[in-house]
Amino acid sequence: MNARHYTRRELLKAIGLGVTAAGMPTSLFAATRKKPNILFIAVDDLRPQLGCYGHKQMISPNIDKLASDGVTFLRSYCQVPVCGASRASLLTGVRPTPNRFLGYDTWAEKDLPGALSIAKHFKNNGYHTLSNGKIFHHQKDCIDSWSEDPFRPTGPWRNYLLEESRRLESENSPQRGPAYEAADVDDSAYFDGMLADKGISDLRRLKRMDKPFFLALGFFKPHLPFNAPKKYWDMYKREQIDLADNPFRPKGAPDAALHTWGELRAYAGIPPKGPLSDEQARTLIHGYYACVSYTDAQIGRVVAELETLGLRDNTIVILWGDHGWNLGEHGLWCKHCNFETSLHSPLIITGPSIKGGQRCNALTEYLDIYPSLCELSGLSIPEHTQGTSFVPLLQNPNLPWKEAVFSRYFRGDSVKTDRYRYTQWRDKRGKVNARMLYDHHVDPVENVNIAELPQNKDLVEKLSNMLQGLEQ
Repeated sequence: MNARHYTRRELLKAIGLGVTAAGMPTSLFAATRKKPNILFIAVDDLRPQLGCYGHKQMISPNIDKLASDGVTFLRSYCQVPVCGASRASLLTGVRPTPNRFLGYDTWAEKDLPGALSIAKHFKNNGYHTLSNGKIFHHQKDCIDSWSEDPFRPTGPWRNYLLEESRRLESENSPQRGPAYEAADVDDSAYFDGMLADKGISDLRRLKRMDKPFFLALGFFKPHLPFNAPKKYWDMYKREQIDLADNPFRPKGAPDAALHTWGELRAYAGIPPKGPLSDEQARTLIHGYYACVSYTDAQIGRVVAELETLGLRDNTIVILWGDHGWNLGEHGLWCKHCNFETSLHSPLIITGPSIKGGQRCNALTEYLDIYPSLCELSGLSIPEHTQGTSFVPLLQNPNLPWKEAVFSRYFRGDSVKTDRYRYTQWRDKRGKVNARMLYDHHVDPVENVNIAELPQNKDLVEKLSNMLQGLEQ
């Protein structure tokens, strides 16, 4: 399932690197003999709707600058297209199964008792670990991962914690307010601005410590509701906001592939059934863009402070979004499905000895983040992790790499190869009762399901066999 063309040592030898006893490429290890800091940036519901991913209409200069300083993974994929499960899988380095890491409300420590999270592993190896904002879906999940209790912020950060509690209550309320807001306020009037303020304060404090840090910042936007200061809405001209080119059900798509986007319908002003009007759709897309630009600005503030403090040269900065998001494609909104729009997710990394401006087209998945950060930091890679360190790709993004990556959502399992995405759903007895197949070379936006065409029978069987073992 994680097949590559060469062994790891062969890959490293091919790019002229030796290997240390810890498994660290020697050229990277020599340059970072002092343990590097980690700035671990999560962004909720961020699809690769960024300038650095080719979306020139987007205004994301700070994330784009981050990409220019490091490596942008163009084909990275989440394991599960929903917040709680995706984060639990990424942070523990373990794949989802039919009995683990399924839905929105996932707790990593309940689904995988005794889980060694990435933050706890770094903590056990001498790092000072902090969590701010949304890292695990539940702040109390795997709380022993952190050197400081997220629920006991000091000084002025009590208001930040109160706002975090209000945000969580709003997110989980069955009766929510409007789906968007454009108040004429300062950045810190909304939660992500407060989060950046706290992150900057923490960096100043961490600089004075005599140990490396693992600082996790979980930005909430562009998660619903699309609330951002008015100035970010004003960056975009409404009449230039593009609607989805394919707001229709894919030809031949099974019912199992679709959903009624209940998350969005919980907000005031959204129709309880049926499609949105073009005006509603344009407003929501405008709001999503504004929120991306707002969060981009907060990330820029934090990274600028990292540079001001003289910490950037010995800090690995990694940015990821927990999954993709639909903006009307296939008549869908939100995530919760096995289409490319929900599974394709951004991944950018910069750090010591990582050459800037690189774009990597190798297939990667979020399980790979845990072992990669360990290797970059000279830490052992725990045996329980199921991903593959992408460190060799940071030296040579064109290396032969994974044959496929895998995702799932409840009973639907997906495999993405260089050319195809195949998904199959099983009933309670384990029998495949629906499937879809898309040829990304000719149909990259997945408009025509070709799984049932007779000429694809052998291909479907081959891809289905690649999913064997993931259902357990």
